[in-house]
Amino acid sequence: MAHIHFIGGEKGGVGKSLTARVLAQYMIDKNIPFLGFDTDRSHGALMRFYAGYASPVVMDHYEALDVIVEAAAEQPERRILVDLAAQTHEPLVRWMDDVGLVNMAEEMGMTIHYWHVMDSGKDSVDLLQRLLDRFGTGLKYVLVRNQVRGNDFSVLEQSGQQQRALEFGARIVSIKKLHDGVIQKIDAGSSSFWKAKNPQEPNSGGLGMMDRQRVKMWLRDVYREIDDVGV
Repeated sequence: MAHIHFIGGEKGGVGKSLTARVLAQYMIDKNIPFLGFDTDRSHGALMRFYAGYASPVVMDHYEALDVIVEAAAEQPERRILVDLAAQTHEPLVRWMDDVGLVNMAEEMGMTIHYWHVMDSGKDSVDLLQRLLDRFGTGLKYVLVRNQVRGNDFSVLEQSGQQQRALEFGARIVSIKKLHDGVIQKIDAGSSSFWKAKNPQEPNSGGLGMMDRQRVKMWLRDVYREIDDVGV
């Protein structure tokens, strides 16, 4: 069965690209074949940190988006990972409607996953409601509670949207906060998480022994969450 994983959330700065990078590293570490697509024209994270696994895709060109589904159908055992830039929800929906993607995927035995990355603010909840209103049970949802952007998700829990998503079969993943200094060093060196945790790798961001240990522990915790969801 083919699997397409959209990493979205629409709002800028909630951690979509961080989530996509973690998923890419997870698949590498677990020996799961995958192909990444990066929709951010200006500073795409998959193209920057995992260039050997990713290709750019232009959201306002249907032909470019078609490649995503065609790639999934050509090699069903290979996961497709799509890092959605901010403000790409509407062109994505138009494309999905145009090709009838939800029904097409069902007919082909293809699963469409949507990882909705959230900070602790109300905007993320409103965007989740919009997503659920539009697709209902047509997608497999993963709610990513990104604690890097805040750890009080009471607004989400009290809104009723989390419970609604769970009733649609959604799963929840929490990404714990990684020390700001560590993230900054990794980003400054354009290092993959593999380079960040392995001292023998060149150009690994100048991380010391303890920072590498922090990265290993952080990835271990996130991987456990992803294990529970499955990819």
